[in-house]
Amino acid sequence: MSVPARTVARISVTPVRGFALIHPDEVELTLDGVVGDRRFLLVDADGKRLRSSLTAWPIVVSGEYDAAAERLRLRFPDGADVEESALGAGPVRTWDLHGGDVARGQVVEGDWNDRLSALAGHDVRLVRPETTHGLRDAPATVVSRASVERLERQAGGPVDARRFRMLFDLEGCTEHEEDTWDGRRVRFGDAVLRVGGPVPRCAATTRDPDSGHRDLDTLRLIKDYRGVRDRVAIDFGVYATVEEPGRVRVGDPVEPL
Repeated sequence: MSVPARTVARISVTPVRGFALIHPDEVELTLDGVVGDRRFLLVDADGKRLRSSLTAWPIVVSGEYDAAAERLRLRFPDGADVEESALGAGPVRTWDLHGGDVARGQVVEGDWNDRLSALAGHDVRLVRPETTHGLRDAPATVVSRASVERLERQAGGPVDARRFRMLFDLEGCTEHEEDTWDGRRVRFGDAVLRVGGPVPRCAATTRDPDSGHRDLDTLRLIKDYRGVRDRVAIDFGVYATVEEPGRVRVGDPVEPL
């Protein structure tokens, strides 16, 4: 019996951390990840980043970022569509990313800040860090649809893979096969990644990816059949670094090397 070919089933990115995911047919993968992915973040009045594990409302906002023209468009749930310059303004300052991590950057001024604040019920600003280097745990994340299907059996019903917010969803793998690639080089289309360990999950995965409402105890379900790593981490999917940049498209072959 022939073994199904492993392929890229879906690509998921967003210009602003925590916003609704968009699914391009192809992306340019650099050493730092997809160009424009998670380029912006949200902060509160104290300059602290809004953490997706504690803040659900941003998921109802979607965005598109044109890096060449430096334009950002945000779409709000009331139908408002705001497009303005994506460049920061005002003084460069340090923003608190939590856990002792900080980033230098500027506020991106625009009508969106008042609209974001209204959604949040408190002051919110859109921030553009000077660089995205080091602001992510890894440039890429990967999960197979077979792993999600295994979780569906545990849950007794459908599980939307978008709740895990992975860069690449794969077709044609066995369940949790991606975990077995730890340390290996894997070709994704024109790019080569090196898989680098499991992704510890947080409460953000318990929320519906469209509404942000808590609707599934994913952490308990994963823990029940996968256990807990180092008495703390509940893992699902894997991180990866980029060794050879290149173009990755939906349908491209995925080949462990």
